[in-house]
Amino acid sequence: MSFAEIKAFAFDLDGVIADTARFHGQAWHQLADQVGTEWTPELADGLKGVGRMDSLEMILKAGGHENDYTLAEKEALATQKNDNYLRLVETLTPADILPGMQAFLDELKAQGYRLILASASKNAPKVLGYLKLSEYFEDIVDPAKLAHSKPAPDIYLQAAKQLGLQPNQVIGVEDAQAGIQAIKAAGELAIGIGDNLTDADVTFATTAEVSLAAIASQLS
Repeated sequence: MSFAEIKAFAFDLDGVIADTARFHGQAWHQLADQVGTEWTPELADGLKGVGRMDSLEMILKAGGHENDYTLAEKEALATQKNDNYLRLVETLTPADILPGMQAFLDELKAQGYRLILASASKNAPKVLGYLKLSEYFEDIVDPAKLAHSKPAPDIYLQAAKQLGLQPNQVIGVEDAQAGIQAIKAAGELAIGIGDNLTDADVTFATTAEVSLAAIASQLS
């Protein structure tokens, strides 16, 4: 694969475009306290990029509570967490876009790249609206229609499919290891933002460093 073949960028949302991850963390922390699971940095990190029900299962298992709830009760807990998250998300404004990302999105659009959102969050359309970024994205993958969440490749394969492109024509942007694994499993180039994303083809310490020139230089 080469950068010259790339026609589109598929973006994760949390921790890439805006720091909505902190809201997820707050809402999951509340739920962990409720079910009696100790909230640790390791648990918080493991939830990054993972879907809602899978995240709930991880929290329950971490506290030894995976068999304490029926499916209906688990769904109610997940809904409760989402309601708490949405109350926090309503406070977002364009000022919450992570450093450098508005300029990077502008650069991509100016250069004719197509953009699609590949987030595990079912609330991604609302978040883009609060950030006033909806018009940048040609499409959004609906995670509710996928068989498997990250680190499975489903969401990135679907992103390419919705754009009518081959995986080698799409580059994915993620901040979590599960997301990088999903991109690579889909056969796409991977941009990692953050620490310890060793499987990514291109890595940046922060969003402020991301640009087309910086990506091309690392792939050359």
